[in-house]
Amino acid sequence: MKTADVLKEFEEAGALMRGHFVLSSGLHSDTYLNKSIVSMYPDRTERLCRALAEKAHAGVAGKIDYVISPAMGAIIYGYETSRWLKVPFMFVERVEGEFQLRRGFSVPKGARVLVVEDIVSTGLSARECIDAVRKAGGDVVALACFIDRSGGNADFDVPLIPLAELKVDAWPADKLPPHLANIPAVKPGSRGVSQSA
Repeated sequence: MKTADVLKEFEEAGALMRGHFVLSSGLHSDTYLNKSIVSMYPDRTERLCRALAEKAHAGVAGKIDYVISPAMGAIIYGYETSRWLKVPFMFVERVEGEFQLRRGFSVPKGARVLVVEDIVSTGLSARECIDAVRKAGGDVVALACFIDRSGGNADFDVPLIPLAELKVDAWPADKLPPHLANIPAVKPGSRGVSQSA
């Protein structure tokens, strides 16, 4: 699956949105990828996760023992990717602000883990997930995602395996470009759903 195919899946689902958005980082953008809308369609989710599993399998030397994703947004995608890889799936959750394995999940020491994220922007939640897996004893072999929207600028100490790359510009609130300056901003992400002025 090529970048154009991935973006077509998002666009046809109504998940590639144009307007004025406040990202979870606090930056403003004219493009938003609403991966939650993609998960409304099991056939679309299956196609994307199967392609991600195939790319991860080809891109990781050696076996993958587990797939682990950060809650909440990437749980469906991590689960479906693990199903295609035929390995167990777990997720990390925030406990007092820090990702941890809960609910009886544990990783055997040295187990080879593929972290699956949905969209990588700054990479913060993916890095926190990687740290949590390591603290639990796992060996993170790679990070896989649907779209790297950082344009390759997100920094990881493991290989990044994106299905697609899309460079999306983002600006601080006090440095908006003219095409966004007079459009009300919407904050659609997981850390806020309200509109802001």
